[in-house]
Formats: sequence, structure tokens, C-alpha cells
Amino acid sequence: MIEIMLKISLSLFAVAIGIALIRIIMGPSMPDRVLALDVIGVNLIASIAVISIILKTKAFLEVILILGILSFIGTIAYSKFITRGVIVERKRDW
Repeated sequence: MIEIMLKISLSLFAVAIGIALIRIIMGPSMPDRVLALDVIGVNLIASIAVISIILKTKAFLEVILILGILSFIGTIAYSKFITRGVIVERKRDW
């Protein structure tokens, strides 16, 4: 019973990732695309966790942590780019 629920949840995460990919391609504005990228990151983390449960292993926990950190940093970088136009500001005193 639990395996069936896990497989259904994995397929629903795949559908959500597909819908977010459509939003990235056809999104009307840049913030919509950034939000869709963040949704893809969260759904990838959840689907990797479900795969880890299905395979009964803890080998994917490091992957989940790294993907979460990279997704967070990417969202912050895109947000800074949208608001300021640059990601890293450099002040040069020449």
C-alpha cells in the first residue's frame, strides 16, 4: 500500500515539474520564471526523497542537501538580478 502511494506521489511530482517547465518556457515575466525554477528545485528534492524511501537507502541524503543549497542560492541570485540588474556589485576606487 505504501509503495503504491510513493509511486503515485513520484508521478505527481513529475507532473508538477513538467508544469513548472511549461511556466519557465511560456512565463509572462521574469519573476514567474524564477518562481517556477524554485518550484522545480523543491519538487526535485521531494522526488529524490521519495526515491530514497522506495530504494530503502540513505545514499541520496547528501544529494538532497546539496540540491537544496544550490536551489536556494540560485533563487537569491535571480532575485538580486531582477531587482538590481547585477548579481554582485563591485565598487572600485580608481
